[in-house]
Amino acid sequence: MRTMAFDIGDKRIGVAVSDLLGLTAQGLDTIQVRSINSSLDEMEQLIHDNEVTTVVVGYPKNMDGTIGPRAEKSIRYKEALEERLDVTVKLWDERLTTMSAQRTLLEADVSRSKRKKVVDKIAAVLILQGFLDNTAHKTSL
Repeated sequence: MRTMAFDIGDKRIGVAVSDLLGLTAQGLDTIQVRSINSSLDEMEQLIHDNEVTTVVVGYPKNMDGTIGPRAEKSIRYKEALEERLDVTVKLWDERLTTMSAQRTLLEADVSRSKRKKVVDKIAAVLILQGFLDNTAHKTSL
């Protein structure tokens, strides 16, 4: 039973997947957004290929907790995945994950061109790891 996370962006979608025990997140891929349907086709294939049972979609609320255009886009992807697949799809508050991923890459002295290629994947890892840690914490109580 694996969990997969998607960081939905305008140009790219970062993808991360958990290990079989659901303890750690690893960056998997980046999907180039050409259209919502082509993106959903690629997401569906990755979900099937990795035997995923739970999908986490990053949900970028505004800092004041309101819902903006990017969060609405995440909701549309969540609903489309639920219609296409027999998996649990959850939204996960991902405020500042992309900024955190950028900071991590800057601290690691990764060049700008390389950062652009992996920042979405790193953001997906942060989303998934936060979800996994929260889920593990709740089950251990």
